[in-house]
Amino acid sequence: MPTGELLTIPFDVYRYDPADGSTPRYARYTLELAPHTPVLTALLRIRSEIDPSLALRYSCRSAICGSCAMLVNSKSRLACQTQVGPEFAEHGRIVIDPMSNQPVIRDLVVDQSPFWKEYERIVPHLILDPMHPMPEGRPTSMSPAQVARFEETPRCIACGSCYSACPAVAADPAFPGPMALAKLYRFVVDPRDTASQDRLMRIQPGGLWTCLRCHLCTSSCPKDVRPSERIRDLKEMAIAAQGATERGSRHAVGFKDNIAERGLLNESKLVRQTDGIVGMIGQIPQGLRMLRRKPEILRAPHAIEGQDEVQRIYELLEDAGEDGT
Repeated sequence: MPTGELLTIPFDVYRYDPADGSTPRYARYTLELAPHTPVLTALLRIRSEIDPSLALRYSCRSAICGSCAMLVNSKSRLACQTQVGPEFAEHGRIVIDPMSNQPVIRDLVVDQSPFWKEYERIVPHLILDPMHPMPEGRPTSMSPAQVARFEETPRCIACGSCYSACPAVAADPAFPGPMALAKLYRFVVDPRDTASQDRLMRIQPGGLWTCLRCHLCTSSCPKDVRPSERIRDLKEMAIAAQGATERGSRHAVGFKDNIAERGLLNESKLVRQTDGIVGMIGQIPQGLRMLRRKPEILRAPHAIEGQDEVQRIYELLEDAGEDGT
């Protein structure tokens, strides 16, 4: 696509103002723009040249502040970082919505109170030993390896894109969300923090296992923080610290053991490992319905061919975990 070419691009922008009693709707605006134009620039042109009533948040326009996070063609993005050309080429128009999982105040502006409430809930600061305070006026040394464990998380700009993209937040408002958990990880692995074990104990029943492992938070993150990987790390550390005490952790350990044993899942065994005998009793009606349709589920699966290769993979992963690599 030639750089100097102007594109005639239709924008369908979400409009909603509870003050005037109107229902949510989309307004169509059409602009001629160069392909490299940021979506935010287009929205500001709409506001300045066509409709001054359009409400949106923005600040730095340089992908630093995170204020302009919104849905662009149904994906959580920073509007200042997203160019109109590729979006128009793929979809034929550009649809703009406010971020998901947060109440809309007006147009593209959302109430981020739920997002910040979860951030505060994880206690986002170092908890130090009062008997051994940091040396005043002097830095506290850390090794490169210690810093490397959380070098991605300080890149987070708290834009809320991951929170907006997260289906677990949509399904369970009590789920802390990807950003909060990534920040929690940052303090859990910081050797200066004295509350790491307590943080891990509290987060296990506090929503850690609600994560669906869909990785949408990572794909929406504009700073490559990779929240889904940090949540995975938290799960591993929580099991190491407390054992498989939660339903989610028991399921994860049972899943791993199943694959290690035969290379395939034994569903009935996994249910027993996850929910115990009492939990299995509660699932008897569903199990009977399944049994009528698929009587072969009672048979334990045979080990797959190449099961020794599966065992070798597990051994390599365990060795890597012990080495910290």
